[in-house]
Amino acid sequence: MSSNQHDRLSAPLPADSEVLILSLLANGPLYGYAISKRAAAASENQLRLSPGVLYPLLASLEKRGLITSLWEVIRADRGGSDAAGAEGGAEPARGRRRKWYRLTPRGEAHLESRIAAHRAHVALIERFLPSRTRTQEPGR
Repeated sequence: MSSNQHDRLSAPLPADSEVLILSLLANGPLYGYAISKRAAAASENQLRLSPGVLYPLLASLEKRGLITSLWEVIRADRGGSDAAGAEGGAEPARGRRRKWYRLTPRGEAHLESRIAAHRAHVALIERFLPSRTRTQEPGR
């Protein structure tokens, strides 16, 4: 694979990134860093969602009602984590915050629609591509 091809794979188009993120969230809630790591692992490190791409896209998906988010405070002690949110607690939680993203029913429907459109598009393109045996003929 040429360097140019690798760059294209590691920086997908925003519309493609949207489908990838929604697909990852279809398996359950994730926080931003976990989304990035899962995308890299699933693509054998050919796809990298940098923070500069990932977080604006997550904000856009949330604004459109396709995903929701919830902040969690990760405690500094060994006690684990406490979910923070509107309910709060009697004692303010200490530690760093992590934002979890979850697919909404609207996001699920949008993802199903995008997957169907993608599959139809791939099927259309496949009709125009030569078969492997044809491209391997001598003189081509």
